[in-house]
Amino acid sequence: MTLPLPFTPRARRLIVNAMAFEAGWLACVLGGSSVALVAGPALIGWHLWRTAGPGEWRLVVGFALAGLFIDGGLTLAGGFTFHRPGAHGTMPDAWPLPLWLWMLWPLFATLVRHSLSWLWPYPWLATCCGAAGAALSYYGGSVLARVTLAPWLVPAEALAWGLVCALLARQRP
Repeated sequence: MTLPLPFTPRARRLIVNAMAFEAGWLACVLGGSSVALVAGPALIGWHLWRTAGPGEWRLVVGFALAGLFIDGGLTLAGGFTFHRPGAHGTMPDAWPLPLWLWMLWPLFATLVRHSLSWLWPYPWLATCCGAAGAALSYYGGSVLARVTLAPWLVPAEALAWGLVCALLARQRP
């Protein structure tokens, strides 16, 4: 016997989309790069197979590159200090940031056309939510993963994510 849910199928898909992202975020932040290497591609692959629209893989790849550029640059600038080499250490020297941190970017891309689609028609709200959400996410993640953030990093991330979300609102992906 199954219990009926008071949500439409679309609402259930959006909730599952948001919950999958949150599970991926927690897995990456708490589990480190070794867990991110499995959980990230599994969740992204499932999303692309079951949920994504045509060409949505481009959005995932674009966010992966943006994360490498933005968070990689902020890491090289001294914004992050990683304290748990076993679980949260950096990748080989060619990588400017740990895999677990980088994986959060393509995971976020899975929300853009789904759970966050309601936000893009409101550019100012999207900008503010992006800035505030990033500040809270990076601060919370730093506490859970035992990462020290430079004093300027949270405002820099808020600015970067506010800009990313403003661009998304303008493009309405």
